[in-house]
Amino acid sequence: MGVVNVTPDSFSDGGNFLDAGRAVELGLEMARCGAEIIDIGGESTRPGASSITAEQELERVAPVVAGLRQGTDVLISVDTTKAAVARWGLENGVEIINDVSALTGDPDMAELVAESGAGVVLMHMRGNPRTMQENPGYRDVVAEVREFLERAVAAAETAGVAPDSILVDPGFGFGKTVDHNLVLLNRLGVLSSLGKPILVGTSRKSFIGQLLDVPVEERLHGTSASVAAAILRGAHVVRVHDVPQMTQVSNLIDAVLNEAQMSGESA
Repeated sequence: MGVVNVTPDSFSDGGNFLDAGRAVELGLEMARCGAEIIDIGGESTRPGASSITAEQELERVAPVVAGLRQGTDVLISVDTTKAAVARWGLENGVEIINDVSALTGDPDMAELVAESGAGVVLMHMRGNPRTMQENPGYRDVVAEVREFLERAVAAAETAGVAPDSILVDPGFGFGKTVDHNLVLLNRLGVLSSLGKPILVGTSRKSFIGQLLDVPVEERLHGTSASVAAAILRGAHVVRVHDVPQMTQVSNLIDAVLNEAQMSGESA
């Protein structure tokens, strides 16, 4: 899943692709380089980010969705918590809604996703983007994230969302310390018991910068390591900024896992 942020303030590339034309070209290049899904976001969810209106978000997202839909048949996802944005997207070629609030941010979202038959990503987050990094604490981060996602999946299915259209995301960096992120990455396989594909987004995240003492523009190698670890621990989808490099990483790790499966060994 390639990330296209159409925002002025995202943590990694805020402002770089605010122009719709540049954002569309980025998405098309990601598709050419191996991305199977393009995830378009019009509102930053970085720590401390302020919210914007649905109208503002649509103004950023709509031309990018339209441009990509004309230029490629790759799956398109919209990263939003707003039903109005999701509804427009689903009416204009979007197949997946990536909701960091796990369908709780807008009372109309669950019904919309259920009626549309779209895919949906349910993510764990402690608090909201403005507050999530204010002293996050857990008794057992893996157990609590799993319990949250189990409840989110149950609520979505009760609302009519098709069970086979749901992905779960533990929310790396969303209300977690460095240690929390490491524990989640190491024990990611626990989430497989939910019976849903696992999406992981570690790309360029601050915990990589803190561990390696590197700025955001120098986190490629750390991201590569985290993506490899995530796939080995059971991730089905990795959400990344650097698609050509992470396609190579994922292809190599998939080859290792396939060899292990053929030989009957555990990776």
